[in-house]
Amino acid sequence: MIMMVLIYSDTEKGALELLSKGRELADAAGRKVSVVITGPDAGSRAKRFIEHGADRVILAAPSLEGFKAEEIADVLEGIVKDEKEDVILISSTKNGKELAPRLAAMLDAGCVTDATSIDIDSGRLRVERTVYSGNAVAKEEFASTPAVITVPGKAFDPLPPDPSRTGEVIEAAVQPGGHGSRIIEVKKMVSEGVNVEDAEIIVSCGRGFKSSDDLKMLEELADTLNGVTLGCSRPIAADLKWLSDDHWIGLSGHKVKPKLYVACGISGQIQHVAGMRDSGIIVAINKDPDAPIFNSADYGIVGDLYQVIPKLVEALKARK
Repeated sequence: MIMMVLIYSDTEKGALELLSKGRELADAAGRKVSVVITGPDAGSRAKRFIEHGADRVILAAPSLEGFKAEEIADVLEGIVKDEKEDVILISSTKNGKELAPRLAAMLDAGCVTDATSIDIDSGRLRVERTVYSGNAVAKEEFASTPAVITVPGKAFDPLPPDPSRTGEVIEAAVQPGGHGSRIIEVKKMVSEGVNVEDAEIIVSCGRGFKSSDDLKMLEELADTLNGVTLGCSRPIAADLKWLSDDHWIGLSGHKVKPKLYVACGISGQIQHVAGMRDSGIIVAINKDPDAPIFNSADYGIVGDLYQVIPKLVEALKARK
């Protein structure tokens, strides 16, 4: 049976998403869920996590600034052993993917990455994760604890805040050990300011567009929908460079969960679908009636996007 759940994320948003599932697991076992925060300003964030479902917020290693997997792994190992934590949920960010297997090896624990479902069944912890580029779902079960699990963004929605909730704020005595590696420099990635992961409406383009100039047509559709975010499939960003990687949606790009996703001229290969399958409503525009994207769409328009999009813009403007 699951006893205690521990959560760590290098982003606040990720921790809030994990708290939703952690709260569910802890409640099922009648136990507690804890969040670990490191760094000098950790205490200022504690109340927010308690409001979103944490029973305890553990403040650790206030001297740490930035992220180094060796140091965070040392801290988490000490906390897991001291607090007898059974399930460790870690956000599946680039940092989290480096941290989780390192921590699992230190704890001699099982590790499952990119879990999309986590449940307790007959006292056993069971998870599901997509494999083979989204073509199949693997169901896996932990034979022992502690169990280390990474969870991709958007897999779970944060709980609504409850200002009346109370919890403990604990200062942990654990400190990272000495390590030979050191961070020489951290450079902020140059970005266009696009954040497809938080967008509520996304209009996406694929190889159905003949040239980069034709994307103006897509931008007009976005403007008609009140300036929504532009997305794209892999060839547009990785091969043709018509849009930056900030817009790339798919297995190797960004995973999104908007309320509305409009796919224009996108065939719907599984690598792209894996990044947008959780969208609320999916609309597909493609001249090929057999395009795989229609298998994922709630609404499909079979037609030439060069004819459909202008008429769609015209209809939307008339409705306004």
